[in-house]
Order: sequence, then structure tokens, then C-alpha cells
Amino acid sequence: MHIILIGPPGSGKGTQANLLTKLLAVNYIATGDMFREEVAKGTELGKLAKVYMDRGDYVPDEITIDMLLKRLENTPKNGVLLDGFPRTVGQAQALDDALAKRDTAIDKVAYINVSEEELTRRLGGRLICERCRSVYNEATHRSKRTGICDRCGGMLYQREDDRPEAARRRLSVYFQQTTPVLEYYRKQGKLAEVSGEGPIEDVTFALLTAFGAASVLPD
Repeated sequence: MHIILIGPPGSGKGTQANLLTKLLAVNYIATGDMFREEVAKGTELGKLAKVYMDRGDYVPDEITIDMLLKRLENTPKNGVLLDGFPRTVGQAQALDDALAKRDTAIDKVAYINVSEEELTRRLGGRLICERCRSVYNEATHRSKRTGICDRCGGMLYQREDDRPEAARRRLSVYFQQTTPVLEYYRKQGKLAEVSGEGPIEDVTFALLTAFGAASVLPD
């Protein structure tokens, strides 16, 4: 199964992607995580990507596509869940071409739909563990100890692109550039829209249903 999870910043996409990857036993590729790894390593790619990320802008297509396709080449063919890619129609077309060369294609695309008002509220309170990347939120999902990750004990921090000014810009850029991608997959008959404003487990069930895989949930 080759699937794509699309959702604006603050939609819970990362949380759902982690859950779905385990339930569906597919490989997980998140372009955002890959860029942050490069930033942490201080590579030339990381330095370039950081300029765009700190502004709340997308990293240019040519950089993103090259990085993603190289990662796909080294990914087992048992299936993949893409998180954060494609973000433009050009990326979607490049992905289709690359998968076709592997005699496969995207099976389904799910869009997590959340109102802009709710997204702004969530982003303002989002915290991330510097060690294991677990996500918390001051409004909806607090850690048991302030500033400490429940899972690994790592320190929690707020990303620069989650701060108010950058967050508003991220949402504006997202809706401008990503909406055409939804239309691209809708025309292919592969797009399903799921509300992301309910409890986490309800959203997971709705996504699995959209992927035709609700049976993987335990009884």
C-alpha cells in the first residue's frame, strides 16, 4: 500500500502518521523530519532548508523532490506512508513518475480537514520533544510534567515555525500551495477527506476506513 497523508500544520497529521505506520506495517517518510535532521547535522542542505523553514516557507521543489526520491530508492517496496509530501502539483507529478518506474502508484490520499481557527489555537500551544519527537499541546494534550516528555523524559520546546507570526504565514502558504494538490488527487479519484477535530482515536478510525484498512484495528 502506498498512501499519502495531507493536512495543514496543527492538523495532527504527524500523530496520525505515526499511528498509521504501525497499524499498517508500512514505511514512514516525513520530509519535514528529514529536513530537520539535515539542519541538526549542519549540512549544506540543512543550512539552506533552515532559511525557508524559519520563515514558514516551503523548501523549493527541486531540493525537496531530489531528497525524497533518493530516500524512496532506499526504501523497501512493501509500502510507504508519505507525510508532508507532495506539497505542490509539481511534486505530485514527479512522485507519480518515480513510482511508475517502480511499477507501482499511490493508492489513496487522505486529507485531514481542520478549521483555520482551530489550527491557529493548536499551533500556538504545540510543544515537541527534542529527543523522540513526540508532540504535545498546551491546549489539548499536556505532558504530565511541565516541559518534560512523558515517553522518554526529553525536554519539550516550541519550534520557531510554530510561533505566532511564522504559524500564520505557514497556514497562508499551506492553503495557497497545497489546495491544488488536493484537486490533483481528487481528479484521479484517490482523495478522501476526514475531519481532524475529533478525538485522536476517532480520526485514526476514519483514516483507516478511508484507506480501506479498518480491519487492522484490534477488536
